[in-house]
Amino acid sequence: MVGDLEAAGTAIEGALLGAAVENAGRSLGKNEAHSDEAACLNCGAPLSGPYCAACGQQAHVHRTLSAIWHDILHSVLHFDGKFWRTLPLLAFKPGELTRRYVHGERAKFVSPMAIFLFSIFLMFAVFSFTGGAAFGGANSEFQKDMAAEAAQLDKQIAESEALIKSGEMPAAAAAALATRVEGMKAERNGIAYAMTGKPIYVDSDVKRSIGDGRSISALKSETGWSWLDDTLNKGGVKMVQNPSLAFYKLQSNGYKFAWLLIPLSLPFVWLVTLGARGHRFYDHAVFTTYSIAFMCLLFLAVAIAARLGVSDNVWGLVFVIVPPLHIYKQLRHAYGFSRVSSLVRLAILMFAIVIILILFAMTLLLLGLLG
Repeated sequence: MVGDLEAAGTAIEGALLGAAVENAGRSLGKNEAHSDEAACLNCGAPLSGPYCAACGQQAHVHRTLSAIWHDILHSVLHFDGKFWRTLPLLAFKPGELTRRYVHGERAKFVSPMAIFLFSIFLMFAVFSFTGGAAFGGANSEFQKDMAAEAAQLDKQIAESEALIKSGEMPAAAAAALATRVEGMKAERNGIAYAMTGKPIYVDSDVKRSIGDGRSISALKSETGWSWLDDTLNKGGVKMVQNPSLAFYKLQSNGYKFAWLLIPLSLPFVWLVTLGARGHRFYDHAVFTTYSIAFMCLLFLAVAIAARLGVSDNVWGLVFVIVPPLHIYKQLRHAYGFSRVSSLVRLAILMFAIVIILILFAMTLLLLGLLG
């Protein structure tokens, strides 16, 4: 229950953050109520309409409890009407949206950073409700395969632990088997995280050894900086001793530091768009942020569809086809490239995306080691 409330709060927080980074001023709606106030209650400037010309505050301020809920719902669902104009273009005409926003049509659309923040927080909230980002409904082949593997591991763990407790094995063999059991438990936790977002074995004694039987104390990093070596070694020991907590930290850092995808992507987008005249790094930043926001929303939609029981073949095909098609359309219409040029640049950018994701994963791993 607490987790669900936290997830709901996170979704609202994301929407409010997204709304907060929008421009302070907004166009007047047809049904905006006029006020009897002669001066702005915020800055004291004379009023000539439903909004202050100096600071942008509404002339009529509400002091009712219902106004609080109205503001929350307005921020979550409305984005001052911009969201419903932005989303169709983001999905079907991303190049046109990017070009129009870059060339000054700002008041009509949600800004790239606002919709990016909203998509990230929405992902976090939905995955908190559903227990993780694993694809596949309960009856999907993906989930069935994982469930079968989990059952096999559970059986092996139970049999091995029973054999150890029986006392029929020599001490050395029992210790070796206990080490293998810890490895199986860590693997089982990985499957559990993929299926439900929660571990099965919380207090697992992985402290004894890892993988090939080496002692954890034998794992030493040598970067040349003693302080960094000590930090990485301590972080590595903690991750091996408690892989469940390590996985949770990586997942949490993935949401917190998702914004790093933007600066990591910018140099590659700049390289791919060399030759396009009249474009600045700001244009590339708008392109990148809108693109990442769409990919987050697509990932979320595919994950929800998979959990609702949509066939693996369907959502898998969508996830393979839609991203490159979307990037192609955005490249072509945002920068005015020809079809052939867009296809060539798309191929290069798809390769660059792999590098970007690797760099992002390495950054999250480093942050996890640093605690």
